[in-house]
Amino acid sequence: MSGWRDCRGWQRALTREPSSECKTPEEMALFELQNYLAASGCGRQVGIKTDPSMDESFQISESDGGVLIRGGRRGVLYGVYALIEALELGESLPKGVRTPCYPLRMIDCWDNMDGTIERGYAGRSIWFEDDAFCYEPDRIRRLGRMLAGAGINVLCINNVNVHMPAQQLPGSLLADTAALADLLRPFGVRLMISIDFSLPLQFGLESADPLDLRVSDFWSHLAQNVWHAIPDMAGFLVKADSEHRPGPNAYGRTHAEGANMLAKALKPFGGVLVWRAFVYNCMQDWRDTDTDRPCAAYDLYQPLDGMFDDNVILQVKYGPYDFQVREPVSPLLVGMNNTRMGMELQLAQEYTGQQIDIFAMPPMWRRLFDEMGKEKVSAVAAVSNLGRDDNWTGHPFAMLNLYAYGRFAWDPDTDPETVIRRWSALTYGFEKDLTDRLTSLLMESGRVYELYTAPLGLNWMINPENHYGANPYGYEFMVWGTYTKADRNGVGIDRTAKGTGYVSQYPPQIRHKYEDPQTCPDEYLLFFHRLNYDFVMKDGRTLLQRIYDDHFTGYELAEQMAETLDKMPFPEPDAGVIKERMEKQLENARQWRDVTNTFFYRFSGAADAKGRKIYS
Repeated sequence: MSGWRDCRGWQRALTREPSSECKTPEEMALFELQNYLAASGCGRQVGIKTDPSMDESFQISESDGGVLIRGGRRGVLYGVYALIEALELGESLPKGVRTPCYPLRMIDCWDNMDGTIERGYAGRSIWFEDDAFCYEPDRIRRLGRMLAGAGINVLCINNVNVHMPAQQLPGSLLADTAALADLLRPFGVRLMISIDFSLPLQFGLESADPLDLRVSDFWSHLAQNVWHAIPDMAGFLVKADSEHRPGPNAYGRTHAEGANMLAKALKPFGGVLVWRAFVYNCMQDWRDTDTDRPCAAYDLYQPLDGMFDDNVILQVKYGPYDFQVREPVSPLLVGMNNTRMGMELQLAQEYTGQQIDIFAMPPMWRRLFDEMGKEKVSAVAAVSNLGRDDNWTGHPFAMLNLYAYGRFAWDPDTDPETVIRRWSALTYGFEKDLTDRLTSLLMESGRVYELYTAPLGLNWMINPENHYGANPYGYEFMVWGTYTKADRNGVGIDRTAKGTGYVSQYPPQIRHKYEDPQTCPDEYLLFFHRLNYDFVMKDGRTLLQRIYDDHFTGYELAEQMAETLDKMPFPEPDAGVIKERMEKQLENARQWRDVTNTFFYRFSGAADAKGRKIYS
């Protein structure tokens, strides 16, 4: 019996499919509880008490051999799933009132209505095909169970690069969206949709100017239609003035003016407007050495702090670039104290192995929350790694990231090793020594990938066309503004006050750590500094030798991972998928090692001090 990944794991104890008769989370909570008690033979008496004032919170209490789950309308469902998980793991029941840290815990799906998924590595869309909704209701309900079991409460169903047929939005498309919402509502999962800022133009208006009353009336009327069909719609998500998407700058308006106009349309219905801050010059001439892409978002948005309406969430990617293997936390996330902020993570492994190479993300997320401070944001979102593949995420281990994301979105103080161990135990049910072995491998997987691909804060040394595979000069002369500037002397970008000045966007306590190479963590060294190859690292090695060593070590550790996995008794079909993808990962790691080391050897002319083979 394999995994949490397919609504099994602890959910394998739920022998009945989620009931189509349940219309609310309270009804689903009772069904799931009865489902589990009947299937497991658990002798405890368990009751549910709904307290609407508790909203998503729950409390599990024990007395006289019985258990009571008390919580809000959605909280009781979370409480039931928490109870089942604890019992399946043989743990004591959760103590005290459990309340999610963030009220909006969202999955951003980049699904297109033709069935494709931008940056999708797990097959086609679960709910779109041939420019229409197309899905199996039972699978959508299983998805709802899976999301609720992890504590995720919002699902944005379409790509931020919007391709929805606009003319259908107020009509058949809205009705079909409402039908999908009905299936997910019993799991406390609300829908959100990505909208096109220029939509008014597609309905005959001459402008999409946010200060034009006809435009604001258009959006108010549209919002009224949407919330009439889907009363619990969470809101709209917008990508504007970014990578050729339309936005308010075309009309000389600020992003605050654009966002607030939309937010006012949603406010009567309790909707939120999520405005993505992924805005930069995506047509930068590589000869322009004054412009530094990581500076762009802060320069644009920080002067607008305090100007956004209270139902606007400014959604910021966790780092200043674009989901790279290692980035410092975005200065926007620590520099806007008067705006509701949301942090955007990426489950889809666009730059972290594409669900071929193993990359468990919990250690990365804990680092980011620690660098930022969990109180800095009021929402979290993650770009989906879901698809139509039988195991939902392509690689069985990629499901760990979805499960763990829900746990971190609920409690950013979550311990990475604990959440990985719980997922491993729930998914495969191995004895302790095997669970320990798998947990250790997954905990180290992100570091291994980083070592053989992009150590020391190097970014973008990857194939531009698909963002997979070694290409040290891949983006060096392209328009995206992502340059490493490697030459015969050194590598890296000076982002101190003497360079681009990016580091000055951080508060003093963070800036002082990064601006000196002697105090800057090694993992960020070449992100913040340009250094010669003979620069002596803290451990006494030269920078060039450290680059060589990291790539050799990364490949060796990948080989050890393959040996460990080969000896573990994974069930089919997981065993076959894991073996096949680990073989591809080894090929990838070897290529990264040899291409990158050769690249720097050809520039520097300096051989490996340990005499290992580097191709010339």
